[in-house]
Order: sequence, then C-alpha cells, then structure tokens
Amino acid sequence: MLGFVALGVRMPAELTRWADVALQFTTEHFGWLYLFATTGFLIFCIGVGLGPYGRIRLGADGEAPEFPYLTWLGMIFSAGMGVGLVFWGVAEPMSHFIAPPLGMADARSTRAAELAIQYSFFHWGFHQWANFGIVGLAIAYARFRLDRPGLISETFRSALGDRVDGAAGYAINMLAVVSTVFGVATTMGLGIIQINSGLGTVAGVAFGLDNQLAILGGISLVFLLASLTPLKAGIRYVSDANMLLAGLVLLFVFFAGPTDFLTAVLTNGIGDYFANLIGMSLVMEPYTGEDWVERWTIFYWAWGLSWAPFVGSFIARISRGRTVREFVLGVIGVPVLLSMLWFATFGGTALHFELFDGAGLGDAVSREMSAGLFAMLEALPAPGVLGIAMLVLIVLFVITSANSATFVLGMFTSQGRLNPGRPTRLIWGVVTALVTGVLLASGGLEALQTISIIAALPFMVLMIFMAASLLRAFQAEQRQKELREALLRERVQRLLAEHDAERDGHEATGRNENGGNPPAG
Repeated sequence: MLGFVALGVRMPAELTRWADVALQFTTEHFGWLYLFATTGFLIFCIGVGLGPYGRIRLGADGEAPEFPYLTWLGMIFSAGMGVGLVFWGVAEPMSHFIAPPLGMADARSTRAAELAIQYSFFHWGFHQWANFGIVGLAIAYARFRLDRPGLISETFRSALGDRVDGAAGYAINMLAVVSTVFGVATTMGLGIIQINSGLGTVAGVAFGLDNQLAILGGISLVFLLASLTPLKAGIRYVSDANMLLAGLVLLFVFFAGPTDFLTAVLTNGIGDYFANLIGMSLVMEPYTGEDWVERWTIFYWAWGLSWAPFVGSFIARISRGRTVREFVLGVIGVPVLLSMLWFATFGGTALHFELFDGAGLGDAVSREMSAGLFAMLEALPAPGVLGIAMLVLIVLFVITSANSATFVLGMFTSQGRLNPGRPTRLIWGVVTALVTGVLLASGGLEALQTISIIAALPFMVLMIFMAASLLRAFQAEQRQKELREALLRERVQRLLAEHDAERDGHEATGRNENGGNPPAG
C-alpha cells in the first residue's frame, strides 16, 4: 500500500492512465459478473435468513447479544453507508433527473424524476447491503459460533481445510486488506469532497484539492486519536451521536420541506423499486454501447464489494449473540428502509424545488457533484444552522468509518484479534489517509470510482466461494444437529423400552406371587 502511495505521489498521471486501462478492461469483460454476483448474494442472504439456518446463533446457544438492538443498528448504519448517503442523497437523484438512466425518459421531465428515485432506491437497496451481509455473516459464524480467529481466511476453512493456515490463507487475507483500504479510502474521499462543498457554502472556503487535503489532514488527526480508545467507549458513542443527529436532520427536512409530496415520493418509489427489481438487477446495454450501467450500477456494486471486508468484519464484530435471522433482517432489512426514507426526503425535496420552483439544483450538480446537498438546504428554513448540522454529521460519519476501519484492518493483520494493538491501528489509519490523499490528488471523484471498481473484482470472486463455504458449514452443523437429535430420540426410546420391560417384569412377578391375580395396589 505504501508502494501505491509512492507511485501516486511520483507519477500521478501514469497512475491515472493505468487505472483507466484497468477500468475499461474490467467493465467490458466482467461487468456482467458484478450484476450476477450481487443478485446471487441477495438471494443467498434471504434464503439462509428465512430458512432453517436462520435459527443458528452467532455464539453459544442461548448467549445474549453484546449490544442493545438500537445501538447495534446505529453502528451498522453509521459504519456502512452513512457518508455515502449524505454525499449521494441529493447528487444521485438530481444526476438521474438531468440525465435519465439508459435514456428511458426526457431530461428534467416528471418521468425522469420518477426514475431518479427508483434507481436511487435500487442502488442503495437490498443488493448493496447483501454484500456486507455475506462477509459479516461468514466472519461472525466462524468467530463466535466456531470459536475461530476473526480473519477472512477462516470463513473458507470448511472448504479449504488446513490450507487456510498456509499460503492460500495469507493470500486471501492480504487481498481483503487491500480491498478494505481502497474501499475505506473511497468513502473517506467522498466525505472530504462533501465537507469541502459544505464549507464553501457555510464559510466561503474555496473548492479545490489544497483545501481537501487540509481537511483530510484534520479529519485524520481526529480519527487517529479516536482509534486509541476502546471500541465500546469510542465508536459506540460517536455512532449513537451520528444516528441522533442524522435522525433530527432527517425529520427537520421532512417536515420543513414538502411533506405530502415526500410521502407520495416514498410510496411511489417503493412500488417502482419492487416492480422493477429483477429488470434493474440484470440490465446491460449490449446493443447501444451505452455506458450508464458501468458508471452507476457497476460502480455502486463494486464500491460495496470493496467496502464489504471492512463493513462485514465490523458488523460481525458487533453481532455476537444474534441469530442468523436477526442478523439478516438487521443488516439487509432495516438499513434499506432507512436508506429509502433518506433518499425520498433529500432527493424528493430537491426534485420538488427543481420541478415546481426552478431552483437550479440540476445545474449546481452538473457543475459540482457534491454541491447539490447544500444548494438544496438553502431553500429550507434556517439554512445556516442546517448547513452546520450537516457538516457536523458528515464529519462524524467520516470519523466513525475511518475509526472502525482501523479496528478491522488491525484485526486482519493481528491474527484476527478482536482488540488489535494501538500501534497496528495507528499504522493502518495513516496508510488509509495517505491512500485517500493520493486518490483525491489523482482525479478526485472519478479516481475514487475507478479504483473501487478495479479493487472489487478479485474480492468479489472470493465472496462467491465464501458464500459456498458458509453454506457448506451451515449444512454440516444442521447434519450434526439432526444426528444429535436422532441419537437423543434413540436413547429416549431405549430408556422407555427398558422402563416398559422392567414394569412388565414387576407385574409378572406380582401375578405369580398372588396366584395369577394382579398385585394389590
């Protein structure tokens, strides 16, 4: 990773060119695989969650969950896609509004507005969170049910056996580390860009690379200091503050904005999402050469896949004592509903101002992708206070994500220790910050999107085998459970038979002693 940083500092133009070549090769030859794999992961999660394996506990039988339910959900949401939701909450719907998906509508039309919400729900819906669910479930099962180290390689033990202790295991874990660093760097970079836009609106700070690197330096100092605190004392309380502030901002925008319009947008968007889920999941454009799927859907799936080792591992770390069914519903169900509510509120408010008031938000997003959010806030009551609240929220989300990442990367490089040493966490915090800085300097948003797609491909292949290995482990546990139950039934039947035989023997003895009459009493 330090070699990558050095290459980016010394030869940024060459790094950008090589990344573009790798991106074109990946999307042209493997774009279909991203679509099939993520759809398969969703089907897998639903199947194991709702099926008989859903009763399996991620820990000892009867073990209580480590964290309260609402705190657990808040930590999942904050570490998962908090920064992304804030960045894309207005930017994505407005982007689809001014350039509709796959040319399915006229730009800036009412149909374009419907598609904007529909595809925003899709990109932040079940598929995205299924990526996290696969990794988190596999690690939590291996760590807390089978009492193995919290390493990605341990999720393959049922398939590879002792080979995970050798070169194969090291290769798997190193690939997970690289994917995690790039995934976290992508999210941090988006947060830094959004903070820069917010400071431009609130404090007149210019939008540019120098200020973004300065912001990155300040954020890095804070999260590195936070990484020195224990998990329960640090990330937990920052996460709770995240959720409280996010909820307050969400409620304010919902009720201060066009509330009736937003409720209709949410209802209509959910209907469109479920009605078109299969078609959106597997759509490609081989006949027209359109690259919209690559620029949007494949980018999102790749970002989620590269983010999956970190988010999945962190979710696994905080999910001890949950059942598989609780895990699946908590990771895939609740965050998706919150994401839909977020996009309906922020994206719907922006579309309302654009459609009925001509607010110019589409033009603002066209000039600067991250500017749409704060431009929309200007049309609401108390825009100054609201802008400051959003800035604080973004900063907290970035700190939470980066802080959580130091724990996960420390686990990956400390033989799966649940509480890695402080020097290890500090090293990975510095490396992640440096990679983020290189990507910002190499092309900003475009570079972040490019590197996430490239880094995700090899780990996506690993996740396919990870799901197969997890299913094999579930089947083995189910067989053992059925065998134990069969042995228990056989033992009970044998004891009952012995009891019946002994009783019959006593009755026969009594009859003989009473001359053939049954014994008294």
